[in-house]
Order: sequence, then structure tokens, then C-alpha cells
Amino acid sequence: MALALPVPVVGLVLLLASGHLTLPLDRIVTIEAKMASKRDFFENPEVRRILMKHGFRVHITRMGSRDIATQDVAGYDVVFPSGQPAADLITRERAEAGHPALTYRPFVSPIVLATYREYAETLDDADIAEPQPADTSDTSDSSADGSAEPLYYTLDMGKFLRQTKQGRRWDDLGISKHGVHNGNKILAQTSDVCDSNSGGTYLGLVSFVWHGNDAPGNGKDADSYARDIKDLLIEQGLPGSERAETYLSVDGKSIAPISVIYEHQFLAHQIRYEAEHGRPDSGRVLLYPSTRFVTEPQLVALTGDGERLGELVTEDPELQHKAMELGFRVRDATSDSTSDQLAAFLADRGIQVPATSADDTKAVLPRLPLLERMIQTVGECPPAQSPRQDAK
Repeated sequence: MALALPVPVVGLVLLLASGHLTLPLDRIVTIEAKMASKRDFFENPEVRRILMKHGFRVHITRMGSRDIATQDVAGYDVVFPSGQPAADLITRERAEAGHPALTYRPFVSPIVLATYREYAETLDDADIAEPQPADTSDTSDSSADGSAEPLYYTLDMGKFLRQTKQGRRWDDLGISKHGVHNGNKILAQTSDVCDSNSGGTYLGLVSFVWHGNDAPGNGKDADSYARDIKDLLIEQGLPGSERAETYLSVDGKSIAPISVIYEHQFLAHQIRYEAEHGRPDSGRVLLYPSTRFVTEPQLVALTGDGERLGELVTEDPELQHKAMELGFRVRDATSDSTSDQLAAFLADRGIQVPATSADDTKAVLPRLPLLERMIQTVGECPPAQSPRQDAK
């Protein structure tokens, strides 16, 4: 009997430590979900633990935002595309079929251009980008003369796109002064516009800037605008499915110096890096377009269990705090604005806080049918099909 005791005792200790002691007595609901890049949040081990504590296990099918919007949603409790266009397509189709869906917006994350310091400084030399002021009181990451090195730059999108249109190359801008040689064209690489929200959103941003801060008003304009910007986007070569993973995992200075990603992906990297090294990763920096567009990821609940998950993610303080730790700008549960928690969290760790200027122009995406039309023209991708609705 004495020899048999340690086994149940050890099991009891493990259950107590993990917070799962009562789980066998509770109903654990498995949520079937289709998610794009915002799966970063739900795949975090701590987030999974918190969700389990509330009786949820989320099983994720990975898929690009546009694929989420155009494929069958039968059998799923929630879908979580990374931006509003895909969510709007889903909710519109469901409403027309008599199956309205609730949407939840727990956090936001701007589209940004991720690059390396040498490239940002080269753009600064050419008056195409300028550094955002760094907090000079933080000396954890300073250059040789004692001045803090900025992590963020503001990019003049019009000037940047003209470099691509003119066929300019990095060597033409004098990047060799910063110890790098690169004869490739100056452009930003995106995920496939046919699959991803970031690719489609960047397409809309490029079109808006290239056409004098104007969005197409009809199908004829959409076709014309798309043809105008196609060369600015397709010369990047074969796009990767996940630009952030490549940018953060390998040194792509020579082959992919600028990638279109979400802000939270960069900030999450900086938070992890600072925790491990005691300082930010100063070699990787962000370019914030002066014409900006903040993506609005929407969790679309398709079932009652999906609605319960949406309410929990939007309102639970633990989950909101964890989202902030993963670089998201968390929405204030009592208002429609984002809270200031992220800025304070970064500042406490000696990580520069990104600034947005009131002078920046806010980009307007084309209306959903026109954006779809432009995506098909630029990406030469198959047209979106109306998703078959489930009978729930």
C-alpha cells in the first residue's frame, strides 16, 4: 500500500499545479476554428491553459484569410480571418442565407513593413523614410555615440513606390555605405494576395497611395487601378505564405529585405528577445507607412459555443493581458478604442513605443466587391466563390 501511494499523490500534485483538477468533472467544449495569422494568439500555451480553465479547447485549421472567407464553414464554431474584408464576406453571405453571425473584435494590429536596420537607414539617407524619435532615457540599446537607436521609421509610401516603378535597386540608393550589397529592386514582399489578408490589404494600400489617395468607385475603375499597380506587386517573385515567419527566423537581408507583416508579430518578437537578452533586437526594425491602415481582425461566431468563446476572449482580463504580451493592441472592453496598456508594457521593458501621427493619412480600402475584383486581376487568382452555408 505504501508503494502504491506515490502514484496518485504525484498525479494529484500535477493536476493541482496545472489547474486541471476539476476538469474531469466539467464539460470541456472543443471549438472547431478556421484561423489565419491571428492563430498566434490561440496557439500560445498560456492562452490555451486559460481557455481550458474556462472549459474550452480550440482546434485550429490553418488557412489564409481569403480561403477562410470563400470556403465552406459547415462544422465550424468560429472563423477568425485577419482583417475586415474577409469577415465582411462571411457575415454578408450568412446573412443572405438567413444565418446571421455575431462578430467580436478583441484587438487590432496595423499593417507594417518589416526590415533590417541597414535598409531603413538607406531609406533615411534617401529621404524616403525618417526615424521615429527614440526615448533617449533608455540606454539599453544605444549606438556608439550614446544615442538610442530607433526601432521604428515612418515611410513615405509615395516616394517608396516610385523607386519600384522606376526600377531602382538597393545598390542605386547607396546601401553599400551600410555594409550591404544588393542589386535587387526596391519593393516590399507580401504573402500571396490570393490567400492572405495582409497581401490583399497591402494591395489596397498601394492602390490608394498610387492613385492620389483615392479608392475606385466602380468596376471599371477597379480594373484600371489594378492594372496600374500590378507591376508594383508582382515583381517580388514567388510570395511566401507567411512573411513574418521567414523574416523573424532567418537573415533575409539579401533576398527579402522588406516584408509586409502585422505589428503584433514584430512586437511579440521584441518582447521575447528582450526577455532573453535584456535588450531589444536592434537589427530588425519597422517601417510605418505614412499612409496607414489598421486591420480589424474579427472573430466570427457561427454557433452558440462560438459566441461564448468570442465573449470570453473579448472580456476576460487574463486573456486581454496575454494578448497585450503577444504584441496586440487590445480593445478597451468598455469602449470602441484601444487601451494604453501595450505602450506602458513596452516602456516598462525598455522597448521603444511606436508612435502614430495625427498627420498621417488614413487609407481607405475599396468596397469589398471591388477589392475582390482587384485581387483577382493582380494575383490572377480564381474568383471567390460564395461559401456554402451550414444548416445550423
